[in-house]
Amino acid sequence: MRIFEQLESQVRSYVRHFPTVFNKAKGSYLYDEQDKEFIDFFAGAGTINYGHNNPRVQDALIEYIKNDGIVHGLDKATSAKKKFLETFYYTILEPRHMEHKIQFSGPTGTNAVETALKLARMVKGRSNIICFTNAFHGLTMGSMAITGNSFYRDEAFINRANVAFMPYDGYFGDELDTSVYLRKFLEDKSSGVDLPAAIILETVQAEGGVNVASDQWLKNIEQACRDFDILLIVDDIQVGNGRTGTFFSFEPSGINPDIITLSKSIGGGLPLSVVLLKPELDQWRPGEHTGTFRGNNLAFVASTELFSYWENDSLTEAVKYKENVLRKGLEEIAQKYPSIEARIRGRGLIYGLNIPLQGFCHEVSSEAFEQGLIIELAGARDDVLKFLPPLVIEEELLQEGLRIIDNAIGVVLDKRTSIIRGETACL
Repeated sequence: MRIFEQLESQVRSYVRHFPTVFNKAKGSYLYDEQDKEFIDFFAGAGTINYGHNNPRVQDALIEYIKNDGIVHGLDKATSAKKKFLETFYYTILEPRHMEHKIQFSGPTGTNAVETALKLARMVKGRSNIICFTNAFHGLTMGSMAITGNSFYRDEAFINRANVAFMPYDGYFGDELDTSVYLRKFLEDKSSGVDLPAAIILETVQAEGGVNVASDQWLKNIEQACRDFDILLIVDDIQVGNGRTGTFFSFEPSGINPDIITLSKSIGGGLPLSVVLLKPELDQWRPGEHTGTFRGNNLAFVASTELFSYWENDSLTEAVKYKENVLRKGLEEIAQKYPSIEARIRGRGLIYGLNIPLQGFCHEVSSEAFEQGLIIELAGARDDVLKFLPPLVIEEELLQEGLRIIDNAIGVVLDKRTSIIRGETACL
């Protein structure tokens, strides 16, 4: 690991949490240079929904490269893009009666968010954006302004103008419907909250701690948007692409967002970012929003192959089944260790185990790594173990990962108990 410490910036993060040199990956496994096997409950922060080196993708990419397929094309028409557009429309959009136009922004999620914000402000002629507590939308200037976690925000480099934060669903527990709270601010012309161009939200706040919005809350927010001529943007970058069971996370609620941002798993592990916008919002002048890497032809090839998972309901049903396995396993762990006061929340195959003991989740993640499992944390205080396995993970492997978490919690509790006993003995 010395070469990384010597040459790579201090900003590196995951390499500190998982201090080994990974060499290869397949399905739901990662392997390091010593061929140690790790179950992946992180999936590239939601980028590897369909597993590492998915065979459907491998063969297509190899064939495309061997045939000298175009790798970089700016926004020129290419065969790879043509096939992506056709497959995405007929497999994803048309069956859901969605007529959204497709825009390719820069290659990462934050590029999609920046594009959505810019478009909303341009179309509505207003600059204010309403976002929510615990939101995470990216770390470029516009995206960071609508991201809630103070770890990423600093007065020295963030532009706080033209953004208003509102409480997310459940922020006050069951005491207050925060959609009513938001509507009150919009109705009151002396509230100090300017009429926004758009409201942007995640249906499940992944980085924010796996906070799940109810269908009714989402409907209420959408109705407020319609009543006050506000655009609704859904950031589906981490919890779209089947993560909650349906391709789009908002489908069960029945809402119809004006703009949708997609990235991460849409590229099958390769950089790709997509903005879906209703046709009447497509008011760009040619070249008005551009970028050298808007549209990745290798990602088009990979993504087109992965759309085959959505030709029927098999993946959705599989995610529902594995959700029950995951939730049951987490409930058993919470019951086994009542002293950690664990709370469970999630949808599909994104779940959070909230453990309020300071530093406990970090210790569990480290111990799980030693036992061969990769799992990351979420929440403003890193007090949530975030379960984000590939959607195609085998049931037995999911169970094995849960067993490792169970063991890791037991080890951490034993260590903490020993420390307390030692401190007591010294006294």
